[in-house]
Amino acid sequence: MKGRTALERQIKSIPAAAGLAIGKVVWLRKHDRADDVPRHISEDEVDAELSRFHAAVAAAREQIAELRNTTAKQVGEEEASVFDAHLAFLADPAYVDETVRRIRREALSATGACSAVTKETSDMLASLPDEYLSARAADIRDVGDRLLGLLSSETKGTVTFAPGSVVVADELTPSQTAELTSDVVGLVTRRGSKTGHAAIIARTLAIPMVVGAGDALDDLGDGQTVVVDGDAGTVDVEPDAAELEAVRARQAERAKHRAEALAAGRAPAVTADGRRIEVLANIGSPKDVEAALAGGAEGVGLFRTEFLYQESDHWPTEAEQLEAYRAVLEAFGDAPVIIRTLDIGGDKPLPYAEMPKEDNPFLGQRAVRFCLANPDVFRTQLRALLRAAMFGNLHVMVPMVENVEEVEAVRALFDECRDQLKAEGQTFGELKLGIMVEIPAAAVMADILAPHVDFMSIGTNDLTQYTLAVDRGNERIEHLYDASHPAVLRLIRMTCDAAAKVGIPVGVCGELAGDAAMAETLVGLGVTELSMSATRIADVKVKLRGVTTDRARALADEVLTLASAALVQARVQALAQA
Repeated sequence: MKGRTALERQIKSIPAAAGLAIGKVVWLRKHDRADDVPRHISEDEVDAELSRFHAAVAAAREQIAELRNTTAKQVGEEEASVFDAHLAFLADPAYVDETVRRIRREALSATGACSAVTKETSDMLASLPDEYLSARAADIRDVGDRLLGLLSSETKGTVTFAPGSVVVADELTPSQTAELTSDVVGLVTRRGSKTGHAAIIARTLAIPMVVGAGDALDDLGDGQTVVVDGDAGTVDVEPDAAELEAVRARQAERAKHRAEALAAGRAPAVTADGRRIEVLANIGSPKDVEAALAGGAEGVGLFRTEFLYQESDHWPTEAEQLEAYRAVLEAFGDAPVIIRTLDIGGDKPLPYAEMPKEDNPFLGQRAVRFCLANPDVFRTQLRALLRAAMFGNLHVMVPMVENVEEVEAVRALFDECRDQLKAEGQTFGELKLGIMVEIPAAAVMADILAPHVDFMSIGTNDLTQYTLAVDRGNERIEHLYDASHPAVLRLIRMTCDAAAKVGIPVGVCGELAGDAAMAETLVGLGVTELSMSATRIADVKVKLRGVTTDRARALADEVLTLASAALVQARVQALAQA
């Protein structure tokens, strides 16, 4: 590195989507519009400006609906669901009606009023302590930018890039990320979160991405050659010939490994000493089944049922739920399908649900707490699940369980629903009941909970957030959020030990399950099943086939003694390269 200028350096940021990319910088800067600032109009112009705004809203609604459908087909239903929030903003009186009011009452231009209301709404949301609501600030900026483009008569379409482009931006919206072409090989942002919608879409599209680079991007110019390392979270600026050659060698090795993984993806994951580890898929709706099967999923480890509620303007009926559950169960035949009961509250409010305002909804009435407090809503889902059990190998897991009383209450409602169905002459099947271990208390009390359930599944996303007291959507402390932290791994070990004593399986369905580098550690901790996005299944299976139980246990024992997540990651990486 000697002799290089200040700009020719390594920029350190946050890894958001794995992979290596070499390309030319293309800055994606926000377009400055002269009319974005409030401009007063005459009384005679008000009606025309109102018409322009309503036309823009209608056009934006059509564009977003089309983008949602395209994203669902090409990327996945779960990723596409972000655009439901965008459509909701276009129907939100607090946003749309306020813009109309400013045009009519304050005689502002449509563009000026829309710009002002968008900024105020975004700033207000960003300042809220609630993670879900603060994250919606990026969504409203995305919607506002689309409206402003339409009001400025700009053509809103897919932005084209030259082959080998590395897109650099202050922030990437979900719309911008979903509309990227195959010519984009890497993404770098000044702000952003690795758990944000743009990062999730980038991972699904397999585009290496780093976020949170901050002011280090100030001197980065269009056309410069950079290397984006989405694993390490770095950007190397103007690497020399030897460095580029080394990166290309790493890319070739990754491509070879990926091809081998995909070829072997359909075969079961059996360790080198014959231990069977189930590798399942996380899905967000029946639309994700095809990708899960193609990726080599041996079942479903997490079927999120929230889509039924979030895509509806009413509480989903028993029949509507039965249809969705049956479709997934029949697609997987005898393979296990683990369906999670309704998990709303916290970051998943429903517009038609009467939910009390809470200062901290992530510590409030969410998931099983909400369901037990609203038994009529819960009974509808439980009845649908019992009837769906006729069509496959159904496992039901309850999220956010903290104590035995909650498990007993759920079992009692299941029994009540069985009695109702029997009295009505309805056919139904049997199912297995498990819990998600997401609250540290559940892991600490796993020995008490385990005898009351058929299986446990560890949700490492929330377990990490609650254990480390880190808001994973907060850019300022996101670097502290790491599921490989020894404290989280110790809770996983406690859960597995308790489950082993009563002979029940333990799975992991959080992001950690899809981290191939951590697969050996998880096996060593006692995990028997891993569930992840379909795109990660092949790599995890390949990793597992090289694992032996004794070495995995020795590794797990070792990392539990380490002092930080960084030391755990360093040890795991060193072992992988040995």
